[in-house]
Formats: sequence, structure tokens, C-alpha cells
Amino acid sequence: MRGFWTTVLNPGWYHGVGKKRPFFEGWYFKQIDATTQHKYVIIPGVFLSKDPHAFIQVLNGTSKEAFYHRYPLSQFWAAEDRFEVHIGANRFTSQAMSLNVDFPEQKIEADLQFSGGQPWPVSVKSPGIMGWYAWVPTMECYHGVLSFDHKIDGTMRIDGELIDFTNGRGYIEKDWGKSFPSAWIWLQTNHFDNAPGTCLTASIAMIPWQWTRFRGFIVGLWHEGTLYRFATYTKAKTETLTVVGEQIHWVLTGKTAGAKHRLEIIASRGETGILAGPSTVDMGKRVAESLTATATVQLSRLERGKEVKIFEGNGRFAGLEVHNVEEELLTAK
Repeated sequence: MRGFWTTVLNPGWYHGVGKKRPFFEGWYFKQIDATTQHKYVIIPGVFLSKDPHAFIQVLNGTSKEAFYHRYPLSQFWAAEDRFEVHIGANRFTSQAMSLNVDFPEQKIEADLQFSGGQPWPVSVKSPGIMGWYAWVPTMECYHGVLSFDHKIDGTMRIDGELIDFTNGRGYIEKDWGKSFPSAWIWLQTNHFDNAPGTCLTASIAMIPWQWTRFRGFIVGLWHEGTLYRFATYTKAKTETLTVVGEQIHWVLTGKTAGAKHRLEIIASRGETGILAGPSTVDMGKRVAESLTATATVQLSRLERGKEVKIFEGNGRFAGLEVHNVEEELLTAK
């Protein structure tokens, strides 16, 4: 029987065993084929509240169409000692995805294999992307990164169209908890033309904490085998955060990878599709997500007041969500 420690140290595993409602958990699989013409997100998950059920969400990043396929809770199964989830005839792990979605509005058959993935490092002191916050049992929402970047092999047939994903690129993350935050920005890309394998994942949100709230953030740039992390729990600072029209400008500084660094992100939104997100009551949050955003990134090491550039690149086909920022996020500290 696994305990609290084992679960925290394995972010990819299902965390809902024995949890009181409300509770949700969802795994986010992003896949882009080698031609970059086909961009899909598949999100298997489970929702436990007044209307308990399992689901598989599908977002077509090219057409912006989104589908929510609902399954009885009895068709959800998760392994106790690894990341393996079954929903109906569909199977999900960090190494493979097998789909047999059969609904009047959409039919999908897929057999995809993933290789070369690198998760966010896990240690007792910092068990994944959440850092020491992962040990706090009362957080509203938890987050995990299971693969910064991996190779895809296999095919997917969607409504009769066969798509070859051989030599495509993928990314896997997940969320679980009671509800999505009230406001957030989330950004991810692993398509840097000049740096294959490099991945940026970044989020900032309003975090309930005891009787108050704060603006918490987690940013990770995985580049050439090194993770540069900027987060509230590493005492990094947000120097600039603005959202003007379709553009986001975010500048962070902090000590990471043994030295002080500065990270500048300029992201431009693309057209969005609408996904469902969890509240404590239902899956009623309307989450506008783009898979065609861009993110220009520059990482520099700060030495004696000077900046030494380490990496600069333009990330394409970025996933980007901007939710309720004007009312809460931009005015908070």
C-alpha cells in the first residue's frame, strides 16, 4: 500500500486514491508531427465532485476544434505503482498512448510510442516542479512535468484521416487538486529551431495560502541537459510582467544552476480553442488555449553587472493560456 511520501515523490502517478471530493486529475499530452502541420493535445482525466466521471479532451491546434469525451467513472483505472491510466479502451503511460475513441462527434484510433523523454528532476527536498510546495497537503492545485521533450513514433487516425507522427516531438505534464486557479498564465514550447530538445515551461497564478493569496510562479528552461529554474520557492523575482494586446513580456532573475541568471520571455498569442477546466463544482471553466503561439527566449548569466548570453531562441507551436489576468494577476504582488 503506497503512502503519502511515495505519492509525492512520483508526480506522474495517480494521486486520487483516498482523496476527499472535490478532486480532479488530468494528464496533458502534446504531440506535433515532423511536418508541424498536425498539432494535437490529448488530455485524459478524472473529475470527482457532484458529477463524477472520467474524460478525454482533444484539442486540434490547427483547426482550433476541441472535444470533450465523457466516460463513466467505472471505466477509469490507474495503476498504484507507476503512471499508467486506462479510460475505457484507451491507455496512457509516459512511454506510449493507445487510443480507441468512438463517439458520434469524433473517432480516433492511435498507437503512439514515446522515447527519450526527460522529466523534471525529483528529490526529497524538491519533488518535481512544485518544489517544497509539493509536500503541502492543502494546495489548491498541483503540477508535474513528466517529459520536457521526446520523440514520437506511430500513427493516429482521426475521423478517417491517417496522420504519421513518426519523428514528431511531444511533451507531457499534469495537474491535480481541487480546482484550477482563479487566474493564470501558462506557456510551453519545445520547438526551438536552433536547439532541438530545449523546452520552456512557465506558469504564474494566484495561489490561495491560509487566509490570503499570493502570486506564485514556476519557470523551467531545459537546455543542453541543464534545468534553469526560476520559481517562488527558489526566491527568484519577477522584474517585469505585462500583457498588452496579444503580447506577454516576462522578465525573471534568480540564482539557478550555480549562478545568478536573467530570463526574458516575449510571447505572442495565437488563435485559441476552448478546453474545459475544473472548479470545485464542475468542469465548467472555459480555458482558451493556443497551440500556435510563439515565445522568444533569452537566458543570460549575470556576472559583475554584465549579462553573458547563454541561449537565445524562438520557440514555435507554443501552448499558451491567459486566464483572468487583468482582473487579478497583473495587479497582485
